[in-house]
Amino acid sequence: MNKEGSTQAPTRHPLKFRDPDFVNPEKIDQEMRRVFDICHGCRRCFNLCDSFPKLFDFIDETEGGEVSDLSSDKFKPVVDACTLCDMCFMTKCPYVPPHEFDLDFPHLMLRYRTAQRKNGDISKTANQLTKIDRNSKIGIFFNFLINWITDVKNKFARKVLEFFTGIDKRVILPRYNKETFSKYFKKFKKNILKKNNQRKVVIYSTCFVNFNKKKTGEAALKVLHHNNVEVEHSYAGCCGMPYLEQADLDQVTKQAQLVSRELNKYIEKGFKVVTLTASCGLMLKFEWPLLMPNDGIVKKLSQNTLDIDEYVMDIANKEGLVDGLKEIDGGVTVHNACHARAQNMGNKARDMLKLIPNIKLDVVERCAGHGGTFGIMKGTHDIANKVGKTTASTVKRKNNKYMASDCPLAGKHIKQLAEDTNIVNDEAVHPIEIVSKSYGL
Repeated sequence: MNKEGSTQAPTRHPLKFRDPDFVNPEKIDQEMRRVFDICHGCRRCFNLCDSFPKLFDFIDETEGGEVSDLSSDKFKPVVDACTLCDMCFMTKCPYVPPHEFDLDFPHLMLRYRTAQRKNGDISKTANQLTKIDRNSKIGIFFNFLINWITDVKNKFARKVLEFFTGIDKRVILPRYNKETFSKYFKKFKKNILKKNNQRKVVIYSTCFVNFNKKKTGEAALKVLHHNNVEVEHSYAGCCGMPYLEQADLDQVTKQAQLVSRELNKYIEKGFKVVTLTASCGLMLKFEWPLLMPNDGIVKKLSQNTLDIDEYVMDIANKEGLVDGLKEIDGGVTVHNACHARAQNMGNKARDMLKLIPNIKLDVVERCAGHGGTFGIMKGTHDIANKVGKTTASTVKRKNNKYMASDCPLAGKHIKQLAEDTNIVNDEAVHPIEIVSKSYGL
């Protein structure tokens, strides 16, 4: 007997991406039609990303108004509009496994893109942008020049950049640090870092913190150190999320093997792994094990990884944080990022910030629409703006001094869309930066 929706916790199947059927065009087309027909009958996800409105419009425009009347060339625009935010799977869809309909829309979009990659249909620019570590090392070395060229106020340079790369000239791009977080950590450790404490963590700084937003790493390090946690740092390479977005699954597994082996050295010594951006935490906890279900080290890593907000709350709930948190000089709007929600850990950013005395706190739980490279490319930037517009206007109505998000790109995108606000920073700060400010660190 069919059930209308599932009352059980969602599960996800491993991605058998090396199975020839995974990229078989006929089988993909068949599965797309099966899933789209279920979505057509439900339409619960109409207000998420632009994939669903596109799909429903395409179906409604057919003569019979059914998926069976839909031509397969309409599938690509639906796939292109998906940012892999996972919100349909995690928060809306009643037919995800273990329901018998067995529906996983984001991973089906990923499957379609994998077939596109096999056929050479992924753009050269997208492929080059995935090479985060190479690009960022160049960015750090020439940080002054590259930050000047990519500044949105440098209109001529941005027009040239848009012409050659397709990166939309209107987008505020991340700036490069003057030094990596890795280098900062070595100086911090040499001077004042304590040893042999009861709690031990290794910070996986992630590419964004290591190369673009060192302040988040500094704040996390100082808060952990202040709370008597022994801290080490590891950054062997990018988690592979940019490769996942472009369906380069072989490269994702290579990154997983590289990073997991390095982090496992610390796990074997009793350390927990702490991540500093939502997408990277999602990769280590969930996506890597789904791509490499038989890899014991990847599995062990997933079981020993915590988001920084999650870890601080673990301290607060078990031993209590060190005294000294003080009121801050304004309210905070927390953007609960999609990839933080997809980790299924609850809103730890909100819970952590509630520990600050007398804080005015508001929460926004809507997608920013950025989706990695999706939000910066000329072909999809307007769609990203369309998806993020409601989120930005909600943030603006809260009228707080600070905006915090576990996703730095989402936070930057929202701030650019939410013009004329009282938000003091040019981008969202990470919630751990608010805690560090409250401590006076």
